Amino acid sequence: MTAPVTDRASLIRKALLLAYFIIAWDVIEGMVAVTAGILANSVALIGFGIDSGIEVFAAIVTAWYLRGNGQRDKKLPLRLIAVSFFVLAAYVGFKAISDLLTGSQAEPSTIGIVWSFVALAIMVPIALVQRKTGIALNNKVIISQADQTWLSNYLSLSLLIGLGVNALWGWWWADPIVALVLAFYSISEGVEAWEEAEKLET
Repeated sequence: MTAPVTDRASLIRKALLLAYFIIAWDVIEGMVAVTAGILANSVALIGFGIDSGIEVFAAIVTAWYLRGNGQRDKKLPLRLIAVSFFVLAAYVGFKAISDLLTGSQAEPSTIGIVWSFVALAIMVPIALVQRKTGIALNNKVIISQADQTWLSNYLSLSLLIGLGVNALWGWWWADPIVALVLAFYSISEGVEAWEEAEKLET
C-alpha cells in the first residue's frame, strides 16, 4: 500500500532531506574515524570511516534518484548501492584477515569509543525515520539506503564492543574480528540489494 499523491510529495521531500543530512554527517564522521583509526592502527575504526564514505555515496545515489521525482529506473541506484556494500566488504575483509595473520595490534582509542556512542545516538533515529519513509513510499531504493544506515549503526555498536574489550583487557584480535563480522554482513546486504534490483522491471 502506497501513500496518497499529496503525502508522497511530502515523504519524498523528507527522504531527500534525510539523504542530505546523512551526506553531511558522514563526511564529518568519516574524517574523524579514519584519523582516529590511523592514530590507533585500528582496522575497525578505519573500516568505519570508509563505511561513512560509502554511506555518502549511497546517500548521493538516493538523492540523485529522488531529485528525478521518483521516475527514474530503480535498478541502477539499487545496483550502485549494492556495489558500495561489496566495496566495503572487500576492503575491510582483506585488512582484517591481514591483521589477524600478521598480529598487527590496534591501540586503545578513547576517541573511537566516544564517537561510537555519538554516532549511535544520532543515527539510530535517522535510520528509523528513513526506513519508515521508504516503507510508506514503497520505495526499494530508500529502504536499501536505510539498510546501509542500519549497517553503519551495527558497525558503531560492534566497534564500541571491539574497542571496549581492547581497552579493558587488551584483546587486540577483537578489532579485526569485529571488522570481519562487518564484512560478512556487508556482503549479505549487497546481495540483497542486487537481488531486489533484479526483481524490478526496467
